[in-house]
This record gives sequence, structure tokens and C-alpha cells, in this order.
Amino acid sequence: MLGPSIKPEIEQPTTQSQFVFKEPTEVTRRIPEPRVIDKAGVFDISVSPAGVSRLRLFPGFVDPKEADWMFEQLQREIPWRQRTNIRRDRGQEHSYQEPRLTAWYGELPYTYSNNTMQPNPHWHPLLTMLKDRIEEVTGYSFNSLLCNLYRNDKDSIDWHSDDEPALGKNPIIASVSFGDTRVFEMRQKPPPEEHGDYTYVEQVRVPLDHGSLLLMEGATQKDWQHRVPKEYHDRGARVNLTFRTVYPEPAQRRW
Repeated sequence: MLGPSIKPEIEQPTTQSQFVFKEPTEVTRRIPEPRVIDKAGVFDISVSPAGVSRLRLFPGFVDPKEADWMFEQLQREIPWRQRTNIRRDRGQEHSYQEPRLTAWYGELPYTYSNNTMQPNPHWHPLLTMLKDRIEEVTGYSFNSLLCNLYRNDKDSIDWHSDDEPALGKNPIIASVSFGDTRVFEMRQKPPPEEHGDYTYVEQVRVPLDHGSLLLMEGATQKDWQHRVPKEYHDRGARVNLTFRTVYPEPAQRRW
């Protein structure tokens, strides 16, 4: 006869592992609020290996009554014309009319958006006077001028940088505005790892008033883009004068 069976004792663990489910941590990226610059001063908007990007704003650079007179003269006496540019899209070229009027002054031609503006050394006396005044205040010299006439709120200029080779390294651009206030928008160029995505870049907005002067210095054209967008409420005419220095393009090498 077999005795009673003996069951071995099983030791119970003194502690039990607890598993707690945690949501994975997500990195939330926020779109930066645009920085508004609307007072006189010097503003360093970014620093990069290319250098400091700097704005200098001079509201009321031209006295209001004098600005009124200049605005009327410029609208009437500058040889404004609407130019046709070429846009490349998916390997095809499309022509379009610029949504503004322009004029060029300078000893050398200037090419942008596949459109070359021919030399025009015959400066209007008013433009020469403004150039001299800007050079005296800023300490820079300029030999060329691109004039823009925005006829109403529908006229605009799209995102771009004034970084054509003919402008040299770190070009200085002096921009004088007359007429209705328009917002000058800027956005920093994204780093290579963003693959051209401008969603999270820094932005700056500068309302350019009647008679104001904006100076763009340093690496601003290298590291930033700017535009004057269309608006959705009535705007009157605005004249913008952008003084710059154009250098002769190097002659083609002959073999």
C-alpha cells in the first residue's frame, strides 16, 4: 500500500513585476510667431556660418511733405513698364507678366528670373538726390537701382533673395518706400535636413511706411528670403526703390 503522496512546495515569488504602459513621448514642433519690426533701430535677425543677418530701419527717413512730392514725381516721371518673365515647371517653361511695374537705372545690366534689364545710365535727378542722401546716412555706396510700382493690393512680388552673382558676396540693399504701407515679409532659409520645408522657419514682418528706409546687411540675402504679398483689402499705390551695387560679370574664358 502506498503512502500518501507528498506534493513539493513551490516557493512563491516575493515580488511581482508590474508592467505600466506609457504613451511614447512625442516631440511637438511649433510654428514660430513672426517677429514684427516697426520701430527705428538695428536688428540682428540671425547668426550662421555665413555671418550675421542684420536689418536697419529708418522710419520717416524722408519728411512726410517731401515724401508726398517725391511720390507724385516718381509715379509720373519714371518710365514704368510691365515685364514678362519665364517660370520653369516640371521641365516646361511658362511665361507670365510680373504683377507690378518696374524700371532699372545703372551702368550695367541686371538679370533676375531669366529677365535681363538693359543698362540705363540716365538717372532721374530725384533718384540721384535720394541715392546721395542714403549713402551719406548709411556709409555705403550704390551704383544701381531697381524701381518697383505696386499699383494696388493685387500687385506683389513672390519669395526670393537678392543673391544674383552680379551683386557680389553679402550684398547691401537699401529700400525706400513711398505711398501706401505694405508689409515686407521675410523667412529664414531652412537647413538642408528640412529638404526645403519652410514650415518651422523663423519669420520677420516689417511694415514699410511712407518715406521709410530699410537697409539689409550681412548674410541677409544668403540666409533669408523676402516678399511683398498680395493683400485682401484695398491698398493704394506704392513705389519702392531698391538701391544696390552691381559688379561686372567676369568675361568668359577663351581656350
